[in-house]
Amino acid sequence: MDPHQIDGFFLLDKPAGITSNLALQKVRRFLNIKKAGHTGTLDPFATGLLVCCFGKATKKSNIFLNASKSYIATIKLGEETDTGDLTGKVVSQSSDYKFIDISSIEKTLVHFMGEIEQIPPMYSAIKVNGMPLYKYARTGIDIYRDPRKVTIYNINLINFSDHTFKLELSCSKGTYIRTLAQDIGRKLGCFAHLISLRRTKVGPFLLESSTTLENLLNSPKSLDRLLCNEEIYKDFI
Repeated sequence: MDPHQIDGFFLLDKPAGITSNLALQKVRRFLNIKKAGHTGTLDPFATGLLVCCFGKATKKSNIFLNASKSYIATIKLGEETDTGDLTGKVVSQSSDYKFIDISSIEKTLVHFMGEIEQIPPMYSAIKVNGMPLYKYARTGIDIYRDPRKVTIYNINLINFSDHTFKLELSCSKGTYIRTLAQDIGRKLGCFAHLISLRRTKVGPFLLESSTTLENLLNSPKSLDRLLCNEEIYKDFI
């Protein structure tokens, strides 16, 4: 098959430890595809659904950039980091996490349902005066950020053990789960940060239909088998 004529979507289960762009480039090179993109970045530590677009499908990527997303997030109580996740430096601590129970978490989550405001994290790619915020953050400069409205469609507590709890949630585009974890911790009065994140859904695309990078690289280059069935997303676009 002519690599220049490959059009469609490939669902990748991104592993932890690499950027979304590096994961995409590994797929692109393996399948010998010239034109490729994706429908929304995952942080390097995060795993899960990365929707890769090939050929003409790259023109539709913005449709899915604006789609709702679903995640499973694991949050640790008692510490806040400068990045909002496990990769950052601890900047605030509290022993009050010892008094948090399932009931208090569930009551707190109610406050984060529906439309909420978030202040984007300093460690993000949002640009101010042409430079990403994370570059300011790395030099110790804190930039004022306007709050942004996002929507949490649903948020449910899955489990709580050893001062760590797991959430299942769906949200609008532009929602920072790191910021959500931090804000939940502050609402609980004990600080918190995100220690794992797995994306399970992007618009009509589901994680269970995805392929791991390892399985892809060890499989035949059968694009007919790898490309997402158009029936899954045709009504979405």
